[in-house]
Amino acid sequence: MAKQVDKKAMACNKPRRTPSHPKKSHVVKACEGGKEKVIRFGEQGASTAGKPKAGESAKMKAKRKSFKARHGKNIAKGKMSAAYWADRAKWIILAAVLSGSGAMYETGSGFQNTEIAQGVQSDLRVWV
Repeated sequence: MAKQVDKKAMACNKPRRTPSHPKKSHVVKACEGGKEKVIRFGEQGASTAGKPKAGESAKMKAKRKSFKARHGKNIAKGKMSAAYWADRAKWIILAAVLSGSGAMYETGSGFQNTEIAQGVQSDLRVWV
């Protein structure tokens, strides 16, 4: 059985890994418009494609395209949906920050400078 999450102790909009949870790989306290909600998302043990890469296999391209097609409406709902966080945590940010070596990194909200990306990378230590 997974540990209970203390909602008050969690930071807003900071996803983190939950390796001991039997089914879900991440948890986040979503905060928007004065509302707070604990959301568990992501399949435990599933591999994701991350950010599109040069020379990416056709299988991974199809996997990403399929995820976006299936969950597009729910991703658009914003921070209070699990699909939004799965898209952000498992398909965009992790791969963008961990694989990039240039001065600019692509994130869900566009290109960010190195200092911001390094801040995100330090936050990711909690996830991994």
